[in-house]
Amino acid sequence: MHVKEDIIAILEQFDIGNKLSSLPVLPKASVLIPLMLKNGELHIMMTLRSKELRTSAGEVCFPGGKTDPSDRDDVDTALREAEEEIGLPPEDVQVVCRLVPIINKSGLLVTPVVGFIDDSFCPCPNPAEVSAVFTVPLDFFTSDKDHYATHGVAGTTGMLHSFHFVDPDSGSQYHIWGLTAMFAILVAALALKKKPDFHVAFDPEDPISFFQQVLHRRTSKL
Repeated sequence: MHVKEDIIAILEQFDIGNKLSSLPVLPKASVLIPLMLKNGELHIMMTLRSKELRTSAGEVCFPGGKTDPSDRDDVDTALREAEEEIGLPPEDVQVVCRLVPIINKSGLLVTPVVGFIDDSFCPCPNPAEVSAVFTVPLDFFTSDKDHYATHGVAGTTGMLHSFHFVDPDSGSQYHIWGLTAMFAILVAALALKKKPDFHVAFDPEDPISFFQQVLHRRTSKL
């Protein structure tokens, strides 16, 4: 099998489907985690939010946002937002899976939707929402070289992971942290079948159990 097919087969095993349908109703959001093969190496696409936005201005994130009443499901939300933010046509995304959602600092239940895109895709960022689009080698998120973690940060569960990445194409420096960093670590650990060089709270071979426990702890207080 080719690399892409191998990765898809691995990630499909972690698709949550309807496993969390019993969760209390929470305000929802979805992000698209776009994967691509560049010169045989797996990369992940990220965006830098516009500094003009009211929330999380100037932060690195994945394309995504709040669920719209017209969205059919979490996948629909992620694809719609990606098209609005970076001009990615939904039909150009090969959706692979939905991973376990995490409650963010604003109380939104955020579902990561993983999909493959072609490395020839040329982003057309909406300047009102996105100021830059860049890609990072996926294995960057399993290395301790540019990683650090802090504990006991208000509004977070467990460790707060951070990375400093310098884009070799533009020379721009990006601070990738919080929920975005956690999703990137999770996808990297699963897709590459590689335990990160640093401590993470979840078991890379069975991450769903840990995040389900976190979700149930948070939602039981609602």
